[in-house]
Amino acid sequence: MIRQLAFDLPSAEAMTRADFFVAPSNALALQTVEDWQNWPGRKLLLVGPEGSGKTHLTRVWATLSGAQVIPASALHGLDPATLTGTPVAVEDADHLDDAEAQLFHLHNLVTATSSLLLTAQRPPRDWGLRLPDLISRLQAAPIARLEAPDDALLSAVLVKLFADRQVAVPANLIPYLVSRMPRSIGAARALVAALDAAALAQGRPITRALAGDVLDAHGP
Repeated sequence: MIRQLAFDLPSAEAMTRADFFVAPSNALALQTVEDWQNWPGRKLLLVGPEGSGKTHLTRVWATLSGAQVIPASALHGLDPATLTGTPVAVEDADHLDDAEAQLFHLHNLVTATSSLLLTAQRPPRDWGLRLPDLISRLQAAPIARLEAPDDALLSAVLVKLFADRQVAVPANLIPYLVSRMPRSIGAARALVAALDAAALAQGRPITRALAGDVLDAHGP
């Protein structure tokens, strides 16, 4: 079993609604995001483990709503007034560092004039927040949860990731990988990148034999 694969090769990964594979682990979250005009309080928290599809679903919402997507790390120095009337998504909101005040002001402005989506791995009660007014507002937000993917979703994601890289693989490779990889979309992304890198470096096609070598090389 692999823990982490340290390859970060560029690829044109598609993140449209058509590329979002619906499964029991994400169907309700997708439905909630697509119904964004009816969010209570004009806000939603999208919560799920790393690699569960939060970024993809955020991009789907941004296309639907015309939202601006901002990482939590970019909140410092942000002037919320520049976003008046604009839907906003803040990614990794559970990693605010010292930007609680900035998120508080952004929350108030955006929810007064448009809609706000926040993504995180954990619900707000586990963020270690200190600002009481921000805590009360986030605790009042509805939560849509993404669960760890099942075999069917992992298989579909692997096929998509190979297609994004324009790499053809044998059909028997997908179930072989699913049975041996960690249960996350992030792990699928890392594994496909590692296989592509190994195939290019060695001048070999991506086969079960090459996959076995890569998995063994990055074992626990």
